[in-house]
Order: sequence, then structure tokens, then C-alpha cells
Amino acid sequence: MDRCDTRVRAYKNGKTFDQCREIAESINPSFKKQIEEHNKVLWTEILNQVDHDELIYKLTLKFLRRDGYDIGNSKTPEVKKFIL
Repeated sequence: MDRCDTRVRAYKNGKTFDQCREIAESINPSFKKQIEEHNKVLWTEILNQVDHDELIYKLTLKFLRRDGYDIGNSKTPEVKKFIL
């Protein structure tokens, strides 16, 4: 049985998963800077900046959570610093 190799599957605009991951990693510093300046960034702002690419959007949120930010939920759709 043939299987698709997910590592080379083309996503939006023909990008591979690894390319999407690199793009998400490369734009995270700008979001971190925005969070430092304004104390938060809205999910819609992230979605607009990644040009509505769902995979890059999800990876961006994942990497922000990994880096210690509160990515919110459906009731509070914003990313901000964790307050201890």
C-alpha cells in the first residue's frame, strides 16, 4: 500500500512542513517584540501577518507557547506574557 510522506507534502503556496516551521520561527521575534510593547497580540493580528496560512498560524502559536507565553483560548483570543 502506498502512503504519502508527510515530510514532503505541499501545503499552502507549495511549501513543505519544514519550510512552514522555519517561517513560523522566523516571524516569532516580531510577535514577541509586539507583546513586550503592547502586553498582548491578538490572534487576528497573527493570522493577518501570516497571510491566513493556517499551518504557519498554528505553528506560530505553538512556538509562542513553547517560549513561555499564554496563547489564550476561544474566550480570550490573545497572546500575552504569563503572569505568575
